[in-house]
Amino acid sequence: MITAFVLIRARGDRIATLGEAIAELPQVAEVYSVTGPFDLVALLRLKDLEELDDAVTQGILALEGVERTETLLAFRAYPKKLLDQGFALGGE
Repeated sequence: MITAFVLIRARGDRIATLGEAIAELPQVAEVYSVTGPFDLVALLRLKDLEELDDAVTQGILALEGVERTETLLAFRAYPKKLLDQGFALGGE
């Protein structure tokens, strides 16, 4: 199983509509609106790199209002306990 994060820059008037449309794509597990240089982040779970290519080039990039994408591939996941500790830094 391949996990990919697709960072998406969208036209401002299309962010909400794109978020909903991207969430409906079969390979997309989750979509978030975010701050920073990108507007949306999509989490994809895929069986192989060909499916990633199809999801990004024929799925996400084909949607009206998508200006740019950048794809990050995950190669290791960490236990939830460690992730929870990372978000709790500075707290008890």
